[in-house]
Amino acid sequence: MTKPRVAFAGRHVALPRSKVLRISLGAALVVGGIVGFLPVLGFWMVPLGIIVLSIDLPVARRLRRRVVVWWGRRQRARQERL
Repeated sequence: MTKPRVAFAGRHVALPRSKVLRISLGAALVVGGIVGFLPVLGFWMVPLGIIVLSIDLPVARRLRRRVVVWWGRRQRARQERL
């Protein structure tokens, strides 16, 4: 079995093989991102947590896919304006 990997900002990161650890890591990132106004923690943690959760949870996978499609359309529209 291959290790699960996620791509974020052009980088690929290996994740734990254990489903429980991946879900715990994703949930911790989302919760940490919610308190992003505190030092060290940031709002960048929310999308990263959703990306990690999208490996195991269909709801997060659909949300991630919608954002990817929206972002692609936005970039294409921006390219057409230039």
